[in-house]
Amino acid sequence: MNILHISASPLGPQAASRELSNHVVERLLARHPGASVTVRELAGADDEPALPHIDAGYALALSSAANEPGVDGAQLRSDSLIEELVRADILVIGTPMHNLTVPSTLKSWIDHVVRINRTMRPTPEGKVGNLADRPVYLALASGGIRTGERARQPDFLEPYLRAILAMIGLKDVTVFSAEGLALGAQRAAEGRARAWTQVDGHFGG
Repeated sequence: MNILHISASPLGPQAASRELSNHVVERLLARHPGASVTVRELAGADDEPALPHIDAGYALALSSAANEPGVDGAQLRSDSLIEELVRADILVIGTPMHNLTVPSTLKSWIDHVVRINRTMRPTPEGKVGNLADRPVYLALASGGIRTGERARQPDFLEPYLRAILAMIGLKDVTVFSAEGLALGAQRAAEGRARAWTQVDGHFGG
């Protein structure tokens, strides 16, 4: 059992989305004690730089008919990130909402792994995913309220992630959401508590 944990916040381990996704991973490990966990800090960590954006070589490779494995630059990174995703039995993504949608770090990872004729293919009916479905857990954090009747802002975060993951074949998506984190200490604490309760309720206890 392999768990791939993607963390997108520039705040690293201090981020609410990282704390929430850590909690998801802890519950998964309780259910699967022998599982291995690969953590990918998209914004960088002490021992690795931030994930770069795709480059010209990658764009040219995608526009070619061959779309062969890369030899350097973003295309080689894409191959590596795709293989890492393919090996994962469970995917956990912890991310904040940035300007109504995903942070640029997470968009960069998406641009590397959503790849024509590798993780998805075009058909007359539209794009179809090449990856086998598996459980995906999204741990989302937002300063405002993005869901329900109290929402006062558009939400392009969860709908986009559901759509782009489905495009590569990942449709078994469960969402946990910590909201209102920038609305004062009390509402932030309430938002975190609700999210932790969502996780514990999902995993039973």
